[in-house]
Amino acid sequence: MTLTRDERTTTEATAPAASGESAAGAGAKAYPGGLTAEQVEEIGRELETIRQDVLADRGEVDATYIRRVIAAQRALELGSRALLLVGSRNKVAWLVGTVALATAKSLDNMEIGHNVLHGQWDWMRDPKIHSSTWDWDHASPPEQWKRAHNETHHTYTNVLGMDNDLGYGILRVDEAQEWEPRHLIQPVWNLLTACIFEWGIAMYDLEFGEHLRAKKKMPPEKRDEVIAALRKVRKQVTKDFVVHPLLSGRGWRATLTANAVAVLARNIWSHSVIMCGHFPEGVETFEQPELDERETKAEWYVRQMLGSANISGSKFMHLMTGNLSHQIEHHCFPDLPSRRYGEIAPRVRAVFDRYGLAYNARPLPQQVASAWHKVIRLSLPNGWLEETNRRNLGRQLRKLARPQPPALPAGA
Repeated sequence: MTLTRDERTTTEATAPAASGESAAGAGAKAYPGGLTAEQVEEIGRELETIRQDVLADRGEVDATYIRRVIAAQRALELGSRALLLVGSRNKVAWLVGTVALATAKSLDNMEIGHNVLHGQWDWMRDPKIHSSTWDWDHASPPEQWKRAHNETHHTYTNVLGMDNDLGYGILRVDEAQEWEPRHLIQPVWNLLTACIFEWGIAMYDLEFGEHLRAKKKMPPEKRDEVIAALRKVRKQVTKDFVVHPLLSGRGWRATLTANAVAVLARNIWSHSVIMCGHFPEGVETFEQPELDERETKAEWYVRQMLGSANISGSKFMHLMTGNLSHQIEHHCFPDLPSRRYGEIAPRVRAVFDRYGLAYNARPLPQQVASAWHKVIRLSLPNGWLEETNRRNLGRQLRKLARPQPPALPAGA
């Protein structure tokens, strides 16, 4: 496991303020959700109890589950590849093979790859199903993804300027972010990102955009990371768009198209699931000044609770999302076996209810619509839609062509 905060003890999670702080100073600290310091500590204890209960109960049932999912995914992929190789020119065979391949790719990325690389199954001590040895059908090299996702995203979830997953570095995701005319095209950027999601993930795992904006010479270690990513990309592209089409002989065009459609479907699906867990209306974001350098695990738990959203639905839907439909539970307990999230969700929700916190959970269509509504709304200046009518439309459109003036300080 690489998540530094998961190694903290319950005592540390609920530790009082440092001795140098006065009781009054500690009590004056503002907590998300209007919680008191005592409530935050109690939430930390309750959630840590849930986590420890699952850790103590892991066993053969969990191990059997992940082995069966991996076996099913591999059988599905092999079957779809074989069907496309021999029958890609038949419309029915092409459709069945494409759907099966897209499903296999989604399972590989979501329920298997994402969760194995989180270290959720390391306790099995199976070298074939371990975060240190696992490779996946994805453009990101595992080590780079683990650093960017496990260490950065899960530590600084929804903290503006620190969490790269928050808008992927290209979207305006909070009213507090200054609006600029370039944000008008963010719905287009978001759609493009959905279509090339795995490639986009690889690029911002490398912090490629930040490096280009800084216009600095690439250090040797960064060049090594880029080379590793390019090798992974070459492997993926060669497999899906060269080798398998060539093996199909005269049906190579149909196989190439099937592989492209499967990759596109997997990208759009995974992007939608991630959006539903991080960006719907009601999910909170946090500014860097709010993040205490000595943030306890209890405070971290509360930030995960308020900065995540769930998708309600069937067991099959949960499986296909990698159980990231339980994003709240995943963000609180990224090291627990994914199959346990649905089991503990009622206990987690009960914690929300006891402290008057909103448990953000809706069906997939509603969450997708909510996330896209937020992307579109924040592509415009704050309050622009509410202020706009037929009489002032021209003036409002001109306003979009220039940045908003900076807000004057209080009392100016």
